[in-house]
Amino acid sequence: MRLPLWHLTLASIRNRGLATGLTLVAIALSVALLLGVERLRNDARASFANSVSGTDLIAGARGGPVSLLLYSVFHIGDATQDVDAARVDALRRHKEVAWLVPLSLGDSHRGYRVVGTTTGFFAHVRTGDRQPLRFAAGQAFDGVFDAVVGAEVAEALGYAPGARIVLSHGAGEFSAAEHADKPFTVTGVLARTGTPIDRSVLVGLAAIEAIHLDWQGGSRIPGVEIPARFVSKFDLTPRRVTAALIGLERRTAVFRLQREINASAGEPLMAILPGVTLDELWRVVGGVERALLAVSAFVVAVGLAGLVATVVSSLSARRRELAILRALGAGPGDIFVLLMSESVLLATAGGMLGVLLLWALSAGLAPWLMARHGVQLVPRLLDQRESMWLAAVVVAAVLASLVPAWRAYRYSLADGMTVRL
Repeated sequence: MRLPLWHLTLASIRNRGLATGLTLVAIALSVALLLGVERLRNDARASFANSVSGTDLIAGARGGPVSLLLYSVFHIGDATQDVDAARVDALRRHKEVAWLVPLSLGDSHRGYRVVGTTTGFFAHVRTGDRQPLRFAAGQAFDGVFDAVVGAEVAEALGYAPGARIVLSHGAGEFSAAEHADKPFTVTGVLARTGTPIDRSVLVGLAAIEAIHLDWQGGSRIPGVEIPARFVSKFDLTPRRVTAALIGLERRTAVFRLQREINASAGEPLMAILPGVTLDELWRVVGGVERALLAVSAFVVAVGLAGLVATVVSSLSARRRELAILRALGAGPGDIFVLLMSESVLLATAGGMLGVLLLWALSAGLAPWLMARHGVQLVPRLLDQRESMWLAAVVVAAVLASLVPAWRAYRYSLADGMTVRL
């Protein structure tokens, strides 16, 4: 008669509570790390891709494509030089261009980037799956000293329509100097997008010109001060911009227009395809991704090695127990299945515990990742790819458990009942 192996398996695991608990924790942590790296990698890619939805070309000063993408869309780094605004206006009039949104970067507000642009930014820029920008409160800027803030800026600094803010010259939290003589009024707060727009302060291009009327070469002109009430007397037409986002009438013309911009005479310009450049960026960091996955896989291997070590080290203490099972009618195959079942059950339970741990961490860290890094981490149990990773861990546990199961299989009844002095 065959013994109730499933009952014996559970009883054996319960009998070694401390070792079992430590093994479960080790496997759970390693699985959570492996799946966490995979989830963060995929969600980070999705978040980056969502930032450039609906834009066909990005034009800026000639240089590195990745650099242009980073500073124009993700506000990482700075442009080596600006481009003539007249050149950008010429692009706007091109027959293939449906819309063009200029960008002027270089200033900041309490560590958040200031983006000089036009109201076309709110009409044409898309995020996510081509979702338009929406206002959580207020409206777009209209006057020279009006500003629209992103969701994170409003939440972190407590801004609402009507708030007064002061911009600073230069980027970063510790900027060179404040434009305190020309304060701005917040007219609108954008709804959260999960993109760098949430961490931006948007003003008109005329505002960028106005706050720099008494500046030259990156510093204030000595002895010159132009109060805000007098700026309307000056020509506030922008002379230089940092980059431009371009949407086309026909997407089939994107390569032709890109070549035309890159080969144009006069001031050298460069046009990039956001999606292609984003793929190039991921190829650059692909080595880091693979290294992180490799480290996670090694951690899982260490967890499974601990499982095997725990089962193997317990065999000597369990030899009499196994011999008694043999005496009660269990065959070598039953002992083999018993040890295999213990290892696989521990690995499966540890894997599921790791999934629950990852879900809890995802739910807890998602707001922080969104606020600090713009990465939209979606709390979920498992997607298809993560399920495959978890299945791979269970299969690896099955293979690893062959070692202790085979050793137990080879123990004979006489060896188990023999007392060695």
